[in-house]
Amino acid sequence: MKIVLATGNQGKVRELKDILSDLDVEILSLQDFPEIGEIIEDGATFEENAVKKARAVCEATGLTAVADDSGLEVDYLDGAPGIYSARFAGESKNDLDNNLKLLSILEDVPDEKRTARFRCVIAISTPCGELYTAEGTCDGIIGREMKGNKGFGYDPLFYLPEYGQTFAELPPEIKNKISHRGRALAKAKAVLEGLAERVEMEQCGLG
Repeated sequence: MKIVLATGNQGKVRELKDILSDLDVEILSLQDFPEIGEIIEDGATFEENAVKKARAVCEATGLTAVADDSGLEVDYLDGAPGIYSARFAGESKNDLDNNLKLLSILEDVPDEKRTARFRCVIAISTPCGELYTAEGTCDGIIGREMKGNKGFGYDPLFYLPEYGQTFAELPPEIKNKISHRGRALAKAKAVLEGLAERVEMEQCGLG
């Protein structure tokens, strides 16, 4: 069975492939389908954006598509940047600029008010018209300086007190278990396993 990860973000592709590595599927991404181009994320929620991407890529490729939309919700900012996380500092979608803007806004905010969470919604769209979604969150604190080089996005600022490290400092195998994306994918994997088994049965003439 082939599935397409509906993203061109190579950081996300690496994480998704790592988390799904034990599935008996061939994993492709939008890099394998450059003709699709950019899918405008104009939904009002993470779920709307994920569903839109999954359906568009599924329709364009004829393959099961897995899309995620995720972002950072800072309590002091009433949940911002939220669905605008990737372009918080502008349409350039520059990770460094986004982090520096967040640091600037929170410069005088005390530690106890710097609570935040990453939220992720995974959507799976199949050529048969089926649609599945799963959500995961991870709570942390926005640090006062960027630390670590293993992650992407806001990972260098997202500090987990129980580990004493940021997402960008954690080993990938730990991050993938506790992250918002890892938790959402853990739920979605059961769906993908079922779809893969169904495809295998149909190929064997058992369906």
